[in-house]
Amino acid sequence: MNKDQFILAIETSCDETAAAIIKNGQEIMANVVASQIQSHKRFGGVVPEIASRHHVEQITIVVEETLRQANMDIGDMDAIAVTEGPGLVGALLVGVNAAKALAYANQKPLIGVHHIAGHIYANRIEQEFTFPLLALVVSGGHTELVLMREHGSFEIIGETRDDAAGEAYDKVARTLDLPYPGGPEIDRLAQVGEETIDFPRAWLEEGSFDFSFSGLKSAVINSLHNSKQRGEVLKKEDVAASFQASVVEVLTEKTFQAAKRYDVKQVVLAGGVAANKGLRQELTKKFNEASIPLSIPPLNLCTDNAAMIGAAGAIAYEQGHRAGWDLNANPSLDLERYGSRKQL
Repeated sequence: MNKDQFILAIETSCDETAAAIIKNGQEIMANVVASQIQSHKRFGGVVPEIASRHHVEQITIVVEETLRQANMDIGDMDAIAVTEGPGLVGALLVGVNAAKALAYANQKPLIGVHHIAGHIYANRIEQEFTFPLLALVVSGGHTELVLMREHGSFEIIGETRDDAAGEAYDKVARTLDLPYPGGPEIDRLAQVGEETIDFPRAWLEEGSFDFSFSGLKSAVINSLHNSKQRGEVLKKEDVAASFQASVVEVLTEKTFQAAKRYDVKQVVLAGGVAANKGLRQELTKKFNEASIPLSIPPLNLCTDNAAMIGAAGAIAYEQGHRAGWDLNANPSLDLERYGSRKQL
């Protein structure tokens, strides 16, 4: 019988300090997240310097609590995995250096993990992958369609040309004077509002799987400003519902067309916006009707966490990837290049 594999994972790419222990790439032994939302709320967004300071304060506590919850010791780990990028450079550095210190002091292999690969692999904690697979990645900084032909291989077949979907959500939320974080607030309002405004859908040129949300964001802001100048009041619920309908329709339809073109056997949703109720409902309906298997992670694995980093790190470990002691934070780490790296 093969020995069980245990990975201690660390994630500090933005404003969550997280650590987790993953068994055999798919079973969560412990998953601890220290959120900073309250600290950034008064600024209406993440302040990098504050995020880094919080990571420094929390990282040791979070790692120790993770080991305590799993009733395990560093000596029980087969490797230490950590997000090396992309993300805020100061925030990433805290996690990378903590992981390097733990790995060096305990003579454990060190594994660098791409943040978006982690979001994709959050789905494997719930359900084994079937290739070829298509991942729709939707977050504050990323909107991409990623084709995977095998474990650890990533081909971007569509990406945003301007604003990511999550970024558009945040900007529209600020215009509507909604509290931070704005994405969940728009989703909440959209559930009770009506699609009364015909906002544009950016399909781009025929056959393209790229996305563009800048025009939609501008259309929403202009509608609000114009109605204000006319002395009219647009219901926030209806603006939210109309905006979300445009985003969800484009995301769903492009994902569906890409799934058909590449004849994939599974579609997975990944990233912070994967928690959006409207998107989850529409994707589920579309792919159920087409009998294409769809995987959506539970809500606690949609936002940043270390369990997903452990899941991706386990595959990298099995494939022989090892990082050197010169591992550094890489805020612009490329997903395709990360996936094509040779054994170090």
